[in-house]
Amino acid sequence: MGVRLMVVDDHRLLAEALASALKLRGHRVLAAAAPAAGAAELVITRAPEVCLFGTAAPAEPGIFDPVVRIKRERPQVAVLVLGPVPNPRGIAAAFAAGASGYVRHDERIEGVERAIMKARSGEAAVAPQLLQGAFSELLNPAAQPDDEGQRLLQMLTPREVEVLVRVAEGEDTRLIASGMGIAPSTARTHVQRVLMKLGVGSRLEAAALAARTGLLDRAGPVLRPGGAVDATPE
Repeated sequence: MGVRLMVVDDHRLLAEALASALKLRGHRVLAAAAPAAGAAELVITRAPEVCLFGTAAPAEPGIFDPVVRIKRERPQVAVLVLGPVPNPRGIAAAFAAGASGYVRHDERIEGVERAIMKARSGEAAVAPQLLQGAFSELLNPAAQPDDEGQRLLQMLTPREVEVLVRVAEGEDTRLIASGMGIAPSTARTHVQRVLMKLGVGSRLEAAALAARTGLLDRAGPVLRPGGAVDATPE
């Protein structure tokens, strides 16, 4: 027997393609819509048996808010999440919001259909390999990469951080000295110390390294508004 469905996805073309494939397999697809177009309201109004909710970012905060609303106002609607290979947080967030299952976007239509039937019958619809991968990651978490930007920032004094910011903004020695109220020779010394600490040979390399590691984004708390240096001693 066919299932009364709604397909919701961030990408309307994907939603429509999946809806067409399910129609050909005998299911009644009430609508295909995108979340930004008020999908939760549409699901609540049409009250399908199963809603296929697609997302490209299952771990993004608030992504499953529409699912929470659907389950609050239409608890009889089974929501099946369609997404990329998730991390444990993605799966946990989907189920915490009230979803009945999680299916990968690249799953064959037969697999999607099996998950739909399970969700409609009240069963949890999650492929064993997804659960296995999630548990494996939880039990053996990958080592987090070092925060190189923060590490480099800690090597510099507040005044050197200001010098680096000015270097990244393209200021020459004269402008650095004028802006900081110091002698050009002192400014030149600060620049050389920054290059040495960062392990680079030129101002251009220093600016590129600071941008690549996010060091400049972290420099704000070290400087007061207006570019003044914090009173922390050098």
